[in-house]
Amino acid sequence: MWNFRRSLFLLIILFSFTLISAQDDLKRWYLDDPTTTSYQGISVDKMYQFLKGKPSKKIIVAVLDSGIDIDHEDLKDVIWINRDEIPNNGIDDDNNGYIDDLHGWNFIGGKDGKQVQYDTYELTRQYAEQRDYFAKMDTDQLKGKKKKAYDAYLELKDQVETEREKAQKNLTEAEQYQKIVLNALEALHKGLGDEDFNLVNLQNLDTGDDVGLTIGKNIGMQILAMDPNPGTLPEIIAQFEKDVEEQVDYYKSKAEYGYNPDYNPRTIIGDDYANKTEHNYGNNDVIGPDPSHGTGVAALIGATHNNNLGIDGIATNVEIMVVRVVPDGDERDKDVANAIRYAVDNGASVINMSFGKGFSPSKEVVDEAVRYAEKHDVLLVHAAGNSSEDNDDGNNFPTAVYAKKKLFGPKTAKNWLEVGALAPEPGEHAVADFSNYGKERVDVFAPGVQIYTAAPGDQYSSVDGTSFSSPIVAGIAAQIRSYFPGLTASQVRDVIMQSTDVSKEKVDLPGTDKMVPFNEICVSGGKVNAAKAIQLAAKTTPANKVKTAPAQTRT
Repeated sequence: MWNFRRSLFLLIILFSFTLISAQDDLKRWYLDDPTTTSYQGISVDKMYQFLKGKPSKKIIVAVLDSGIDIDHEDLKDVIWINRDEIPNNGIDDDNNGYIDDLHGWNFIGGKDGKQVQYDTYELTRQYAEQRDYFAKMDTDQLKGKKKKAYDAYLELKDQVETEREKAQKNLTEAEQYQKIVLNALEALHKGLGDEDFNLVNLQNLDTGDDVGLTIGKNIGMQILAMDPNPGTLPEIIAQFEKDVEEQVDYYKSKAEYGYNPDYNPRTIIGDDYANKTEHNYGNNDVIGPDPSHGTGVAALIGATHNNNLGIDGIATNVEIMVVRVVPDGDERDKDVANAIRYAVDNGASVINMSFGKGFSPSKEVVDEAVRYAEKHDVLLVHAAGNSSEDNDDGNNFPTAVYAKKKLFGPKTAKNWLEVGALAPEPGEHAVADFSNYGKERVDVFAPGVQIYTAAPGDQYSSVDGTSFSSPIVAGIAAQIRSYFPGLTASQVRDVIMQSTDVSKEKVDLPGTDKMVPFNEICVSGGKVNAAKAIQLAAKTTPANKVKTAPAQTRT
């Protein structure tokens, strides 16, 4: 049955986020100095002051993501250009294996230009694969290991089907909610007429026996209780439509694609999916159908400085290489591995990866790509995840921990930084309540709540997630590599970790009722500090450089 009371609460949460995100004083909190403000920012201004007048080298940062709005006013001047490629001539001019890759590559598109927007979850893929396997058997006759495997499959089947039913139910409720509340707000708009949307006019509004108008008035009162100056009613309605449409799309993607075992987008790509070493597939459309996530990530790293637009990225002398690899759903190991190798081969010094999933069936393929990046001195920065979970349990892939240990090789990647999310203010709520953590597998924490950044179409918005903590750290890493190019990827990693603001304050442990010392939830025990990182980098003696991999050809 429709629960309007609960839906009204959801409405309040939505508007609360919208209103808070619009506060000007929070637009750059993540850049502030924690010693001179009440926010736990990264002290970026002190970093710039320290570097003033020093020479720098242009650094390429690869953003492995959903795509990027490369025409955005605050990004178009910092997008990487492959100068060895002649645009749109249908020829692989630089012989790197990719035709017309002017700004990067899209590993989730077809040669005909079509795009993968949605994909299944890894859990669903496992279910679909096992369903086809057991469909050929007389399951009543199974014994031993095959019987155990079948029982495990039935549990997997139940999990996927339950999640799909839940998503469908949520979708139905969200659509009902959308209709009821929109009608109510429209009724309120009509009822107020030319009157301003304020508390006095709302209190004086006679709703009579009009149910829709009564609901609209109640919603209006709740909105005004949160903020007495929330904007005009048409503006509120427009924002509500946007927010709820996002919720509808979220549940629809889960029900129709994410948990649908019959959906297979690899037919769009046209690759031999079983061949994990195949790499010559995809297309050069790096924007994709929804570049929202990647655009926000890229801007934090390197949005243009001093142009009186939007925001300034953290790094001041970078180019952003776009590698599209993340759909709405779980990214695939084969695509991630190829994306890492592409970035390395084409000159990236830092790779940002703001994505993750709970299963990695071909982890060894990704591990080899990570080793390849390490061999060629490329730093990988990865978001810790938004599940309020302990990453020491190994539930957020890709990870720095190798699945197969080589006899004399390291067990973990030395060119990897795993990043958790901070809320704006220190104290017991210093850690974002959604952030993953891990004393052994999360390296540092960086701002990740109410982060003001770019959005497609020359827009800007506030966002949450470790997805946006990661590029903040990637931006610091790029700045270090730009001004101190003699330092290796592992040295840059160590510099960032050793220069954190170590904290022993008691904080809420995400997903639990416990409070723990901050230094117990990540390897470094601290929060990133750009100024301290740069100062430590300046004192660090460069190690012997490993050979980089400039635009190598893979055939």
